[in-house]
Amino acid sequence: MSSEPPRQRLPFEPATNRKKTPKKPPEPQANNAALESDSADKQPKANKTGKQAQSIPEAVSKRMISRIAVFCGIPTLLGISTFFVSYLVVSNGLFDLPNTAVLLVSMGCFGLGVLGLSYGVLSASWDEEVSGSTLGWEEFNTNFGRMREAWRAAKPKN
Repeated sequence: MSSEPPRQRLPFEPATNRKKTPKKPPEPQANNAALESDSADKQPKANKTGKQAQSIPEAVSKRMISRIAVFCGIPTLLGISTFFVSYLVVSNGLFDLPNTAVLLVSMGCFGLGVLGLSYGVLSASWDEEVSGSTLGWEEFNTNFGRMREAWRAAKPKN
């Protein structure tokens, strides 16, 4: 219970945790034949609007993808390049490299790539109009805080 004002909900953020409703059995087609022509045009529009309301806006998804490419792509490329560099070092006889050193360096780079994947998504500004900072540390703190709030709200209350 903090004194912070309630934050505004994002357009694609669900308002509440909804429980799944049981699926209704399909109605016979003979009864729906007359209604099908009238409702066929209306139903996709309603579904499309509902899906668009909960989908991530295109500007935000492009921002996330570009950050993922940087924060995940660079460490992954470094992890792959360690194999080529270590091969050139060992084959040219510059010095002996232990296999475990190559393994640990490449695993470290691939691990940074995995962390960069999550950081790329969380460091992007989730507001369509605001592009955010270059490194995105403030956005990361905001978005991670939102995730923590959602986790706490989703926990079953005993």
